Amino acid sequence: MAKIKEVKAREILNGKGEPTIETTVVLSDGKFAISSCPTGTTIGLYEAVELRDRNSERFQGRGVLNAVSNVNKIIGPALLGMEATKQQEIDKKIIELDATTNKGRLGANATLSVSTAVVKAAAQSSVLPLFLYLRQYIRSENLVLKIPTPIFNLLSGNKYEDGADFKSFYVLGASSKTYPENLLMENIIYNSLKNNLKTNNLSTLISDQGGFAPEVSTNEQAFSLIKQSADSIDLRVGVDIFMGLDASGNTIYQEKKYKIKDKAIPLSSSELSDYYEEISKKFNILYIEDPFSDEDWDAWSNFATNVSSVALVVSDTLTATNPYRLQMALDKKAIRGIVIKPGQIGTVIEALAVVEIARESGLKIITAIRSEETNDDFIADFAVAVSSDYIKFGSVSRGEFVSKYNRLLEIDSQLKTL
Repeated sequence: MAKIKEVKAREILNGKGEPTIETTVVLSDGKFAISSCPTGTTIGLYEAVELRDRNSERFQGRGVLNAVSNVNKIIGPALLGMEATKQQEIDKKIIELDATTNKGRLGANATLSVSTAVVKAAAQSSVLPLFLYLRQYIRSENLVLKIPTPIFNLLSGNKYEDGADFKSFYVLGASSKTYPENLLMENIIYNSLKNNLKTNNLSTLISDQGGFAPEVSTNEQAFSLIKQSADSIDLRVGVDIFMGLDASGNTIYQEKKYKIKDKAIPLSSSELSDYYEEISKKFNILYIEDPFSDEDWDAWSNFATNVSSVALVVSDTLTATNPYRLQMALDKKAIRGIVIKPGQIGTVIEALAVVEIARESGLKIITAIRSEETNDDFIADFAVAVSSDYIKFGSVSRGEFVSKYNRLLEIDSQLKTL
């Protein structure tokens, strides 16, 4: 079998022009792969640590030369000669080299870039599509290979410029439709929303994940704009499409209350729960992500119990692709779905392990990108490999997001030949 011959990293720029790390892994049979690491604009408390240089003279302190050095001088040399197909052993070695609980020594950006580059190179060597190669690392006897149902980002909060309080407003594709049909639907409603915003003299500038970020007086207005746009092209909300929400509960939590512009005074957890239930019925909201602060466990548990038959309550920053946080959420019956982002944990095998725990516990799996992406489309293969229920790849308006959607189109064609 092919062995790791060379590991080399460098600093590049992501889709927002921010520094990130790119790693190339070369195997003994001549096959190679390149992987670049995404990051989040907002990093949760329970995520693995992304290493930044903190040198104010370069990229406002956000350079990644130290992470690059960690790959070139520590991780790479330790992996030379290892069989590329032994992903568990490779990731275990990376974890041991770091020797912290949160990748704080080497940096999750360094560890993930190497981990994904190895698995991509090994797939090249095996002559298998990456999604099929990855599938061997999970228990897949009863899992169907499919393109997950897409959750499209149409409109984003812009709280610092009089926008919505909530982070993202989504449209969910229909599970009964093919992936190409859902992609076409998103393009149509995206352009309908753009025209609707222009008609209402609202901004059509886009946010980090490609959704529009207009100034709105309330969060309900954001939903209304999307519904009006769907109605104008004869898409029935609650029948043809459903809506979703990433509330980003940490950002609206102040002094143990929740402050949103829809209400004159800050809300208690139970009052915010009532508000979510109200708008869920009004706008056919099927998906609610991070409705509360990460430490407001009682609110999470009560809400998940009360709305489980109406909407899917999903965690992102609450669990941060972390097995310990996931177990806490399961013990408290706080969630019905989990967002998976490999960058939050730092290696491919660890991310796959969290998926396995979640699936065995009956949770829905939502594989997602970060807000600061590169053109690396690894996450598309990962989502298909683990049979995610949903994907969140942003909107179809920025190249680094479109690359993932295009990879899914390619996989969709490949699945039809299997």
